[in-house]
Amino acid sequence: MTIQEETIPQTPARPWLPAAMAAFSGFLVVGLLFLLWFGLQQKEIAGTKVVNVPFTKAPDFSLGLFDGSTFTLSDALNTGKPIVVNFWASWCGPCADEAPVIQDAFRRTGDKFIFVGIDVQDTDADAQAFMRKYGLTYLNGSGNAGPISVQYGMRGVPETYFIAPDGRLIRKWNTLTAADLEQFLGELQRASGARAG
Repeated sequence: MTIQEETIPQTPARPWLPAAMAAFSGFLVVGLLFLLWFGLQQKEIAGTKVVNVPFTKAPDFSLGLFDGSTFTLSDALNTGKPIVVNFWASWCGPCADEAPVIQDAFRRTGDKFIFVGIDVQDTDADAQAFMRKYGLTYLNGSGNAGPISVQYGMRGVPETYFIAPDGRLIRKWNTLTAADLEQFLGELQRASGARAG
C-alpha cells in the first residue's frame, strides 16, 4: 500500500496586509484620541457646570412669546440692560428645580436685567402649564420652530446664558442654584458696567 501525498494548496501572498493593518491601527488611535478629547470636553461642562465665554458675541434671535408678542435680542440690547437667556423644557427635572430660582431673581432684579426663557422640545400646552405651576412671569416663548438653540450651541436643558448690553456672552451655565444665579448676576452687572443696588 502506498501512501499518497496530499498537497495543501498554498495561500497566495498578501503584500497589502501589513499596510492595511497599519492604516487600521492609525484610524483606531485617532478615533480613540477623538473620543478621549470629546469625553474630557463633556466632563469639563458636566463637572464644573460652567463654560466661560468672555468677549464672544451672542447670536441675535427673534422669539415668538407665549403672550403673542416677539422678543428680539438686538432690540433688548438697545435698552442698555444685561440679559439672562434660559433654555428649558417642561419635562426637564433640573428645569423645575431652577424655575423658582429664576422667577425669584426676576422678581427682585427685573428692573436691572431682562430675563427671557426659551422652551425647547416641548408642546406649547405643556410649556404653559409649567409656567403656571412655577408662577413664571418673565418673558417666555417657544424655541421649537427656530434654530436658536443651535445658534447658541446648546447641549441640553437647562442652560442659561448671561449677555452684557454690548452683546458679549459673559457666561454659560447649566442648572442654576440661587447662589449661582446671585454670583453670575453680580458678574454680569460688573461686566456690563451696570450699577449695583
